[in-house]
Amino acid sequence: MRFIYTLVFYCAVPVILLRLLWRAIAAPAYAKRWSERFAFFTPLATERKVVWLHTVSVGEFIAALPLIRQLQARGDLQLVVTTTTPTGSERVRASLGESVFHVYAPYDLPDVLARFIRRINPAVLLIMETELWPNTLAACAKQNIPTLLVNGRMSEKSARGYEKFSGLTLPMLQLLTKALVQNKTDAGRFNRIGLPEKNTEVTGNIKFDLTINDELRNRAQELKQEWSQDGKHLLWIAASTHQGEDEIILDAFALLKKNPALENLRLVLVPRHPERFNSVASLCVSRGNVLVRRSEKIVAPDTHIILGDTMGELLLMFGASDIAFVGGSLVPNGGHNFIEPAAWALPLLTGPYVFNFAEVASLLTAASALQTVASADELARAVESLVHDKLEREKRGNAALQVANENRGALAKTLKAIEQIL
Repeated sequence: MRFIYTLVFYCAVPVILLRLLWRAIAAPAYAKRWSERFAFFTPLATERKVVWLHTVSVGEFIAALPLIRQLQARGDLQLVVTTTTPTGSERVRASLGESVFHVYAPYDLPDVLARFIRRINPAVLLIMETELWPNTLAACAKQNIPTLLVNGRMSEKSARGYEKFSGLTLPMLQLLTKALVQNKTDAGRFNRIGLPEKNTEVTGNIKFDLTINDELRNRAQELKQEWSQDGKHLLWIAASTHQGEDEIILDAFALLKKNPALENLRLVLVPRHPERFNSVASLCVSRGNVLVRRSEKIVAPDTHIILGDTMGELLLMFGASDIAFVGGSLVPNGGHNFIEPAAWALPLLTGPYVFNFAEVASLLTAASALQTVASADELARAVESLVHDKLEREKRGNAALQVANENRGALAKTLKAIEQIL
């Protein structure tokens, strides 16, 4: 089986390089530090036990940050944090600096992985959410390195995809030491595609264990005063938007601007990927909107749209807003994290495509905190209703916060499972 994995992935090397080159054209940061992806870097030197934690990008890293802090607090561990994307790498360095050893994750190629493992000598591998790779698990198993999937999730769409390649995925899942999964539904899907039930534990979603400290609350309040001009404007944030989605949001915003009673509404538009900041800015201006960028830090009185073009500030921007739409959901990307705006007690809106966050969406919908819309017209009507009804905004926002608070506790369960392995 390992021969098959090796053959498949080495045949994919030219495709990997072409994909990296293509990404580098769209986002030049991908052209930097290529050697790390092939495990060429200065070996880690430490006498402490090494925990390798892989977080694909910004979202997974932010979710893992409380876990990282707790593991660091032990004092006897050296954290190695890998990411796949430059934006994820930037977040690691901005949040943790030199307190962790950070490099890009190695490609899933046997020789690369062998070299990577020699250079960091991990005692355990923690994988955030979904990033399961056969050669990575095989390389760890060969070296008797336990592997844990943390905050694991498995959508029905992903499960069906894995089932199509059961000849590869089944033996891969047999190599996973344990999967700490967000809910029973996802656990059932993991078991269906080959993960043994004895290696599965439902621990909940650690994103619910989000903490908003006083410093962040104060910064959010200052930003809200600035963006709202001391309460003259209501702020509707459309966060983590994808290509094809911004147009729908701007169509809805255009409908809202036609109503003189909604002149006080401002849109905070935050694209998911930084390489799209400029194109989305151009799109906003081409629709006749007065646009300012968050990076410019100046909001003029006639501003219609604030473009969130900075990294690592989405939680802050949620805290400065009054109404939240969570993107990746009007197009079939599967949605994004509802818990951050819920923790700020914001009324929530989403499109119909939430398969990556189905359990959280279900909880919030059942609590009347989350409303689903499917078009620009529906989105405009939903926002207009919330703008006109402050009591409804507060009611739905408090319901969202209650869901977030009631589902805490996954972090403690996750730490306990990791401690048992260590």
